[in-house]
Amino acid sequence: MSVLCDWQIKERCEKRQMIWPFRVNLLNPASLDVVIGTQLMIEVADTEELQRIDISEKTAEDPYQLAPGEFILAETMETMNIPPDLAVQFVLKSSRAREGYQHMLAGWADPGFVGRLTLEIQNVKRHHELPIYPNLKIGQLVFFEMSSIPQHDYAVTGRYNNSLHVMPSVDHIAA
Repeated sequence: MSVLCDWQIKERCEKRQMIWPFRVNLLNPASLDVVIGTQLMIEVADTEELQRIDISEKTAEDPYQLAPGEFILAETMETMNIPPDLAVQFVLKSSRAREGYQHMLAGWADPGFVGRLTLEIQNVKRHHELPIYPNLKIGQLVFFEMSSIPQHDYAVTGRYNNSLHVMPSVDHIAA
């Protein structure tokens, strides 16, 4: 496996619409930044089910405030269409980690994945809130070229394929 560089990511995004919308200003030497979308799932006291909320009207000046210790699910604004010869790893931006955001390390997209990533985010600060709003630069995607194309890609095996909004765990739903 090898990691794609900036010009390879750009070429694949422009020609194959691998990531949409593709914004060249979010391109890094070996990754592509992604931003928070408009839907979150949050925990509320009176139910175990996470509740969907729309933050499309939130801004940097008037954000959703992620309380200390609070856990949410968030979506990327970008939609992915991963070709069969690539796999993708989501990595939290180091600036966000230094501010107190944490990601639960579940950001992997197999070959054949189509949709938006759901991110598992927590505020690990003890005393201060963290802002969440659409277009907040939250992480970056690292693209790995596969040594071979898999026999069955995520379009065949994936439970979250074609998810265009933030998704809860389907394991507990199916149980």
